[in-house]
Amino acid sequence: MHKSCVPFNTPAREYMGQAGRTWTGNACRFSLLALTAVWLAGCNTEQSALHPAGQDAAELADLFWFMTAIGAVVWCVFMGAAVYAILGKKAPRSEKFADRLVFFGGVVFPTIGLAALLVVGLALLPSWAEADTPDLRVHVTAEQFWWRIAYEAEDGTLVETANELHLPNGATAEFALTSTDVIHSFWIPPLGGKMDAIPGRTNVLRLEPTKEGVYRGVCAEFCGTSHALMAFPVVVHEAGEFNAWLEQQRQPARPAPGREAFDAAGCGACHIVRGISEEGAVGPDLTHFGSRRTIGAGTLPLTEANLEDWLIAPEHIKPGVRMPSFATLPDQDREAIVQFLLELK
Repeated sequence: MHKSCVPFNTPAREYMGQAGRTWTGNACRFSLLALTAVWLAGCNTEQSALHPAGQDAAELADLFWFMTAIGAVVWCVFMGAAVYAILGKKAPRSEKFADRLVFFGGVVFPTIGLAALLVVGLALLPSWAEADTPDLRVHVTAEQFWWRIAYEAEDGTLVETANELHLPNGATAEFALTSTDVIHSFWIPPLGGKMDAIPGRTNVLRLEPTKEGVYRGVCAEFCGTSHALMAFPVVVHEAGEFNAWLEQQRQPARPAPGREAFDAAGCGACHIVRGISEEGAVGPDLTHFGSRRTIGAGTLPLTEANLEDWLIAPEHIKPGVRMPSFATLPDQDREAIVQFLLELK
């Protein structure tokens, strides 16, 4: 007989005890598995809200642990009550005890608990009335399935790039978010909360990094076939390094071997390479493409082999991408385009 089966003639009290112990054991095992899954989910620090690298993310992490602690207390109370109801004495309780249980357990405790959560949550809301001028303003336009990024300089001019975000550590960055097609959502978990990018509307989000490093931003709103492949590296620099990087991004591209193959293949019809090809604006800006970390908005690491695969079969690598395949080009022309792009630094 299976150990979980109970003979038909087992006394009711013994049966209830065995059932209670089985139920309690299953609940403990399930809880252990759930806690293990939560713990493992936080191992990847580059995209973990539980490893904050920004002021807002730290506040959100504190709220998470506060709510987790409250939830653990509630869980223990109710689990203890359930175990007591199954295994405890069956002596009847007075009507006065029942009234107190309903009042304190169903009115007082939930009211105090929800009020505490409300107070803590409201304290995290941004105070725009006290907000100063940001140290950096970044315009982010979401498209299926990539990010158009432009840094606003002190003179009001824009330094355009794509699919990679760089920020100075300890500075307040203000993001002006919009979209050209469907609703997307801009989210860098280690730095702070997310905000939607909506067509025809500009939403404003402020983040303040507090730790240098490389993190991962994502689109957090389902936006189509390659939604899961719409990411972007986030590099937080020391202030001086960021200024040097931004000045380098401001410069036009330097001429590099392979430009003739790039032009002959019609790449300039969709992509801007400042100083070389100024007309295309359909796809991402490629002016300093060779200095980036990934291809296709975080889809692949930027390597020579991956870039050649991307040119051959972009739709296979990233379904729904609007870039055409260059598989029919002669190998030497495609290799020349790869070398040209890698030299754009």
